[in-house]
Amino acid sequence: MLQSERLDEFKKSVQNKFNIYNSLFLNLPYQNIENVGMLIPLLLHQAETGLKSGKNPQEILDAFFQNYANIDSERDRIDFMFRIIQYVERQVVLYDSVEDAAFPKLQKHSSSLTIGDYFQLVNKNKSWDQISEKLSTFSARIVLTAHPTQFYTPAVLDIIGNLRSLILENKINEIDLVLQQLGLTSLINAKKPTPLDEAKNIIYILRNVYYDAVGDLYAYIKDNIGNMDFNNHNIMKLGFWPGGDRDGNPFVTSNITKDVADELRITLMKCYYHDVKKLQQKLTFRDLQDVISNLRGRLYNSMFDAGSVIRYDEIIEPLLEIREVLIGKYHKLYLKDLDHLIDKVKIFRTHFATLDIRQDHSVHTQVVEAILKTNGLISENIGELTKQELIDILIHKEIDLQVQNYDEDIVKETIQNILQLRGIQEKNGEEGCNRYVISNSESIFSVLFVYGLFRWCGWESDKITFDIIPLFETMKGMESSENTMNELFDLPEYKKHLAQRRNKQTIMLGFSDGTKDGGYVKANWEIFKTKEKLSAVCDRNHIKAIFFDGRGGPPARGGGKTHRFYAAQTKDIANNEIQLTIQGQTITSTYGTKEQFIHNSEQLLTAGLSNNFFGKENVISKESRQLLEELSDLSFEKYDALKNHDKFIAYLENKSTLKYYQKANIGSRPGKRGHKKKLELTDLRAISFVGSWSQLKQNVPGYFGIGTAIKILKDQGKLEDLKKLFKEVPLFKALMLNSMMSLAKCYFELTSYMKDDEEYGEFWNILYEEYLLSKEMLLLISESKILMEKESVSRESVKIRENIVLPLLVIQQFALQQLSKETEYKELYEKIVIRSLYGNINASRNSA
Repeated sequence: MLQSERLDEFKKSVQNKFNIYNSLFLNLPYQNIENVGMLIPLLLHQAETGLKSGKNPQEILDAFFQNYANIDSERDRIDFMFRIIQYVERQVVLYDSVEDAAFPKLQKHSSSLTIGDYFQLVNKNKSWDQISEKLSTFSARIVLTAHPTQFYTPAVLDIIGNLRSLILENKINEIDLVLQQLGLTSLINAKKPTPLDEAKNIIYILRNVYYDAVGDLYAYIKDNIGNMDFNNHNIMKLGFWPGGDRDGNPFVTSNITKDVADELRITLMKCYYHDVKKLQQKLTFRDLQDVISNLRGRLYNSMFDAGSVIRYDEIIEPLLEIREVLIGKYHKLYLKDLDHLIDKVKIFRTHFATLDIRQDHSVHTQVVEAILKTNGLISENIGELTKQELIDILIHKEIDLQVQNYDEDIVKETIQNILQLRGIQEKNGEEGCNRYVISNSESIFSVLFVYGLFRWCGWESDKITFDIIPLFETMKGMESSENTMNELFDLPEYKKHLAQRRNKQTIMLGFSDGTKDGGYVKANWEIFKTKEKLSAVCDRNHIKAIFFDGRGGPPARGGGKTHRFYAAQTKDIANNEIQLTIQGQTITSTYGTKEQFIHNSEQLLTAGLSNNFFGKENVISKESRQLLEELSDLSFEKYDALKNHDKFIAYLENKSTLKYYQKANIGSRPGKRGHKKKLELTDLRAISFVGSWSQLKQNVPGYFGIGTAIKILKDQGKLEDLKKLFKEVPLFKALMLNSMMSLAKCYFELTSYMKDDEEYGEFWNILYEEYLLSKEMLLLISESKILMEKESVSRESVKIRENIVLPLLVIQQFALQQLSKETEYKELYEKIVIRSLYGNINASRNSA
């Protein structure tokens, strides 16, 4: 019943409203060409019918220009296509605004458990003491990244917010005006953003959404938990990668890191100042005026001068003093408002969000090698030392690092950055920057190189106020992770470091690169098993394991319905915190409004709590594990064969938008790691890799190999076992449902013309056959008639979004077809491909 109610509400609040506002929007005039908007529905119809009848994009657009638009010259047709792109980009913004405005209404008909639902269940089933104790120590951390596809400027985000508010109030005339504003506002960056630009764009969301959202979520939990002493201000933590993530991004310098840390602190002071100003207007009592005016003045100074630093105790102590006087002399008037601000100060302190540092292990290897060489400990390379000799040097050898003693930029930058981290902590507090993540960790040295660098940069061994976090993201890294952590824990010096870090070890696992390397099922199953193994290793060593998941937006990068994955964890996986990255347009699509943020944060918290308190304990039997192992191996075998196909990389380079990602002004990072002339899969960034498959509407990384694996097991007589696995093992069900979402977003008709391509036709058919087989097999084991059968609202939303951008996709494919030939308009067709990326990315919401 809930599903049908939600679908009815969706049709009223989203579908119907979008159609009304879209009709206004399509009448907006653009310069040079009239009635462009009115031709879009016609182009959509021609695209749908043309692709279904087997026509290729060029045939569809040639017929459209000749029969409907009456445009003959190639140059005029190109101009028209740019106008279509402009319209469709803005249609996506409009649809996002309508859907976001309807979010609260849709959640009323949702079956998702909120924190409030848990409180009610506790009343029926468990004692308050149990859940209160868990909530007093549990936390979730979402880490905001600057990865490409999060590129709306603050101006556009303001328009979206304004539209959302007006749509809620049905103010048609004001909506019409804002739509005109939207039509004339550029949606894309005129130039590539710098890392500081990226940071400021996301800090805008911190200030305008998360500051109040986190505070309100905390207040709700505090008011309802029934424990007056509840003070877990870490229950919802924010992390921040822009300006600190230098993995493969040469534009993130030590100066950028310092500037971003300052920007985070200064912006938080603006939030505090605004709240203190509002409070002062209420607390108009004589005995409070001096202390509140003094605090307001100090906050004001710190808003505009990065050198004017106000410490945490200089903010909290005056507020506590005000509280004491308010209770003693002024009848607790406005005490709730004051307490709400005090709680926000205790949550955000002076850092707002923790700025993580991330770098690739290969860079640290290069830096350590240069240091050892300069200090006469090796003549050429690290390979001259035995493993034990190198460990001893990193743990015991005293080296005084001076930046000026080194020539290579990357070496100087790495040293300079570590040298300045103490200064960032002094300004923003320790939590402002106390995590160092090492990409591509595959051995003990991934951690020890960083440990050694901190020592050599002046940090005493037992006073390194940083969590050193290995990121295991390749199949090799995950396979060696257990041995790596065992070796680390066997080192007394590292054990001592952990002791002063409260005996916690954060371990990061990369879903994006894992999937790129091992395929969808293999990567997720290996990550799951790796968590179980590392939980046991940490437990044996009396260390609290904290898992940090590097997730992207789509299922192929660990995204999709992430709360399903966390709710499916077994008791053998440490459940102390949930930590995950929020990437790309997922920042605005899943956590972009206060309502969305609170709902999805609650989903994370309840997923983490569910294994402790409610429902059947997740246990995967020996037989189920064996079946999952077989599925994993069989799907990997199929995916690995595709990965090693001689046309795999060539197909992406020549038939997809891959090479255009790095030409778009989306993010500051280069499109691939390294500088090799020949493109290799290992150098390819997961975002452009997955995103290119998404633009093709083939979504290969989200399912490839699943169909073949299931069919082989089915032919072995294991169909009923697979159906049972789907019904009884939440992990498997979560993975398969997310994969079905990937399949639902496929549209092979768009590229069916490639089946006749002399060079790539056979390869295209391999992809198409696995798509059909995967769809058939997943419907079979889930006993569904259609994909996303029990997610009607998500299914309808996907359908509408895909329809909006279909003209864009046809134009993109047409441009790619033209670029495969000789054309005098090569540069313009390349611009069409690049411009068409944006609308497609946004429409998918979790495409990269």
